[in-house]
Amino acid sequence: MDDGITKAIETLKEHKKKAALGGGLEEIDRQHAKGKLTARERIDLLLDPGTFVELGMLGATKEDASNEIYGDGIIAGFGKIEGRLIGIFSQDYTVWRGSFGEVHRLKMNNVMDKARELGVPMICLWDGSGGRLELNSYINPAHYSTFKRFAKNSGRIPQISAMLGPSPGNGAYGPAMTDFIFLVDGLSYVFATGPKGTKTEVGEDISKEALGGAKVHCQKSGLGDDRFKTEEACLAAIRRLLSFLPASHEEFPPDGNPSDTPPRINRKLNGLVPSDSRKPYDMLKIVDQIVDDGDFFEIKPEFAKNIITGFGRLQGRVVGILANQPLFMAGSLTIDASVKASRFVRFADCFNIPLLMLVDTTGYLPGSQQEHNGLLRHGAKLPFAIAESTVPKVAVLIRKAYGGAKPAMGIDKDLGVHIVYAWPVGESAVMGAKATVKVLYKDEIKNARDPEAFFEERVAAFKESSSPYVMAHSTFIDDVIEPAETRGKLIDAFEILLLNRKIPKDKTNHGNIPL
Repeated sequence: MDDGITKAIETLKEHKKKAALGGGLEEIDRQHAKGKLTARERIDLLLDPGTFVELGMLGATKEDASNEIYGDGIIAGFGKIEGRLIGIFSQDYTVWRGSFGEVHRLKMNNVMDKARELGVPMICLWDGSGGRLELNSYINPAHYSTFKRFAKNSGRIPQISAMLGPSPGNGAYGPAMTDFIFLVDGLSYVFATGPKGTKTEVGEDISKEALGGAKVHCQKSGLGDDRFKTEEACLAAIRRLLSFLPASHEEFPPDGNPSDTPPRINRKLNGLVPSDSRKPYDMLKIVDQIVDDGDFFEIKPEFAKNIITGFGRLQGRVVGILANQPLFMAGSLTIDASVKASRFVRFADCFNIPLLMLVDTTGYLPGSQQEHNGLLRHGAKLPFAIAESTVPKVAVLIRKAYGGAKPAMGIDKDLGVHIVYAWPVGESAVMGAKATVKVLYKDEIKNARDPEAFFEERVAAFKESSSPYVMAHSTFIDDVIEPAETRGKLIDAFEILLLNRKIPKDKTNHGNIPL
């Protein structure tokens, strides 16, 4: 071989060897000492072995290039998860603390643009210090519009973020524009302004954990979709979530192997719900007995716990599940629950995921706090999302649905719900029977010879008028079913609705705006 070629190849190998080390061995050791994986280790854990194709490996600032430090704080490219192509970037804290410089943004924008063009999901692994403050960090405005990429990709390809270190400022708003955000306890810190800036600007002394840790964002702010004890568990959850999602808005979610577990006729469902509408029970137990193999991927399990959102399968077909949770606030719809549910419905509609609604709610939560904080403004987002969606929708009235929560939860075929079932204990009305009687017959109850008997008589009459049989007689619902039949009925319903499934030609492509 020509000596010049041999020397050039050796020089190339040396440059790439240094690029693979990011900021160098000492910086890698510092990363490990914090209990954190490196950017490349994360990619290796997430992707199928040997599938990563890196773009821009030798990208660098002029200063870094002269010192043979490459990457500018980010690794980007494409790889496969369970054989399916995905785009990915992983911020590298060992170089410029993973901050946003010009080359950093160019690499990030490049892979996001290509992911959209190819129609494949985008995985974003965040671990950085936000915008770069150093003097050489000037960024050409033409290269700055990372946020524009998130917005353009929204509703077209799934975008999933994992917060694997600090992510302040621009590094916080970016992930907030993606569809799902996972965090790790003790590692994830996400905030618009960090503790030092908060102390300086408003005089509040607060730790980074209390300000923007994983628990805060999964329980209070609602930014996080789930949190995990380790990075490994977080990355495994991304792989599992992707198994329920299509590659883009032009595809359907991937079918799994049909399962007969639980059985189509599942007697366990007959004993899970008390007939007394005031008694709580765990709706997740019903979900577990409906979906294939009890395999349910819950979204935001710690936030707005009065409503459940997540993905499961019925005889192999992916469905998005929206369900009231009577264990919390009697399954009522609050501001947080409405926003959580609305964004989930809009995501499902973006990506052609059919919706199943399991309904047991007292209605929208009353009270001045909810009203003054915008219950009507935020609560309206859910029926709007249901009415706007074009995917197949099936609702089951498990026990009760009162007031405006009826259409919001799909007990209203006029909003585009295709099939509605009810269990025999189901009831639907403007208000519960007892509350209605107290309002309408206040004086009569006082003046009755036997107030208690009069009250119970009126309540019985209203319960009769709101029974599932009255709804079935008027075809307001399609059938009253035994609880044990539910799984089989739902499998049949979605089989009908998804027969010869096609994406509607008139489907309006909308983004999944952070509601």
